Amino acid sequence: MAQRPSPVRGMRDVLPDAAERRQWLESTIHHEFSRFGYRPIETPALEDLRFLESGQGGDNEKLIFKTLRRGISLDGVTDVASLADSGLRFDLTVPLARFYATNAPSLPSPFRAVQIGPVWRAERPQRGRYRQFTQCDIDILGEASLLAEIELLSAGSRALAAVGLAEFTVRLNHRRLLTGLLTVCGFANETHANVLIVVDKLDKIGVEGVERELAEAGHPRSAITTLSEVLAKAESATEPDQLAQVLPSGMDEEPLEELRTIAAAVVLPEAAHKARLVMDLSLVRGMGYYTGPIFEVAAPGLGSSIAGGGRYDEMIGRIGGRPTSACGFSIGFERLAEVLDSAAVRRESRVALLWRSEQDLAQVTTHADRLRADGYVVETVHVGGKGKGVYKRLAAAGFDLVAQALDGAEPRPLSS
Repeated sequence: MAQRPSPVRGMRDVLPDAAERRQWLESTIHHEFSRFGYRPIETPALEDLRFLESGQGGDNEKLIFKTLRRGISLDGVTDVASLADSGLRFDLTVPLARFYATNAPSLPSPFRAVQIGPVWRAERPQRGRYRQFTQCDIDILGEASLLAEIELLSAGSRALAAVGLAEFTVRLNHRRLLTGLLTVCGFANETHANVLIVVDKLDKIGVEGVERELAEAGHPRSAITTLSEVLAKAESATEPDQLAQVLPSGMDEEPLEELRTIAAAVVLPEAAHKARLVMDLSLVRGMGYYTGPIFEVAAPGLGSSIAGGGRYDEMIGRIGGRPTSACGFSIGFERLAEVLDSAAVRRESRVALLWRSEQDLAQVTTHADRLRADGYVVETVHVGGKGKGVYKRLAAAGFDLVAQALDGAEPRPLSS
């Protein structure tokens, strides 16, 4: 027997029920974002490696699917990687920055953009993680004030509530608060990026694990001790004033004041009656391009975040555009679909219009079109012989209503 064909490892097929659910999620989220003035854009799946490997994508730059230049012979070539000039995008933020740098003269300022589309990362496939997945991003470009963060969190929370997520936690931190803390603790400026990579593992390895990895990397013991003490105290500091009490003296107060402003102004929707916003000093975000406030959204039953983002004011200038303030919020589609109850998806009732071979096909199609004009979703279903078991098969296929093309009657519940 021939082996059944399957998708490439790390990829997957999406069956009709799941595809309908994802389509509903996308349209619902897009509708909520459009109410805040976000307009859709599209960027190519392939981007120039100069942009994808700009040093701002963190570890994701190691996971790029690369494509070779056209017309190159591989005979005798040992370093294939050097022959690649483009790759599949690993997120939507880097392509957006390139998009804005290219098209800024034709765009308003500030510019509000929404993108929903697939991204690719050459990760090791595992449960719940695929090499192709969908992201949903909103970004504000050209807005230097904290209105950007406040609006993004308000719009993102509203979208999550609209798809049925009633309980979630918005975690808020500031990159300058983190780097200021590392300086006061005694870490050299050039080591900050590596130290933050270790701090980002705090929820997985704990304070002791962070201490151990930093010590193995050769950082000063006094700096490690001070940092671990602050991180331990900050675990329960979920309000700005509480966080201020555990931070060491001598730090710049502006980042904390910005967090106070954001926390006071974000509007969480009434539909998300169990949603809350908290400070989290351990929040780092893995991307290297963040420059200011950062945030993530966590939901019960899911170990990793369901959404996240932050300010990245330097990216557009670094890839060749004029310096532009930028801030974004990204929803992970796969994770959102995982925690939502399928009952949250609202779809129209499906009608099975039964017909037999002896019937006039024009009569069948006329009846079907009339029902569609009345607002039904209609599929014509051929019935042969005595039709034994047809209702059972219709129920298994997800039909709600049934009608007979022969008598022209209105649909009735499948169970009647």
